Amino acid sequence: MRRHTQEIAIAAANVLLLLLLAFTVQGFFTGENLADLFLANMPVMLIALGMTAVIVTAQIDISVGSIFALCSIVAGITAKTGAPAPVFLLAAILTGAACGALNGALTAWVRIPSIVVTLGTMVALRDGLRWATQGAWVGGLPASFVRFGLASRTYTVSVLILTVLMIAGFAWALRNLRVGRAIFATGSNAAAAQQMGLNTQRVVFGVFVLTGALTGLAATLNAVRFQQVPSNSGLGMELKVIAAVAVGGAAITGGSATITGTVLGVILLGIIGPALTFLGVSAYWEKALQGAIILLAVSFHALSQYRRKRGAEVVIG
Repeated sequence: MRRHTQEIAIAAANVLLLLLLAFTVQGFFTGENLADLFLANMPVMLIALGMTAVIVTAQIDISVGSIFALCSIVAGITAKTGAPAPVFLLAAILTGAACGALNGALTAWVRIPSIVVTLGTMVALRDGLRWATQGAWVGGLPASFVRFGLASRTYTVSVLILTVLMIAGFAWALRNLRVGRAIFATGSNAAAAQQMGLNTQRVVFGVFVLTGALTGLAATLNAVRFQQVPSNSGLGMELKVIAAVAVGGAAITGGSATITGTVLGVILLGIIGPALTFLGVSAYWEKALQGAIILLAVSFHALSQYRRKRGAEVVIG
């Protein structure tokens, strides 16, 4: 139970916030509002699955917002050529995976700190995209691009099922598959993992590629909701994703995280903004509240680690 204290605290915060909304406002729990809320936060949820693996390996990727924008544009341009949905979806996923491979290779084998690598990628992709598009949006998209030609309700339900399956799959894989154990071993003690024969460079490379591919998937699923694809999408997304993973209890130093915690973190940060709107509170408080929650979560985790370390010292002594 003590291992999951932070997840329980975040779950309790979610329940309290939802109960407050249930008894004080009207309209929050309508099907239309909940569907909009889910679709608005779906990209953060999918990318956060990959970011959890990146952070478990004691790395970080702050370029996902720029990769998101690039993949959205690639999906739109590919669709304009008349390519069917599987083709422009695959093009966006491969573009994201290629960006992740660049980040992973420079981090794993060239040994440049991941925050430096992904900072450079973030700026290069964002400014390169701005120069290439001159800020213009991709318009004139075929009818088959919008929601893959599906009805609104069918599209929402399909994406919801896909998201739930991916969450369950990632949670199971991290606990039960060899690759999941390799990710945790790399983040817990890379030197010890290497002595046991684990190729930690390949693990780090793999989690960056995975995160890039998930970003491409999330970008396409988000882009098809609209008639045009903006060239500046994904602004600030990296902060939302990293914050959700941190709030969910992941150790920024690596070796510890759960998919359950990440999902709860995405939900909490995702409903704060709309909740403030329904409660009549200025939207300017959203970022302040999010920052306060992140600080509380990180402080709580640091305190738990300190108590655990102190407890171990007492036992040894």
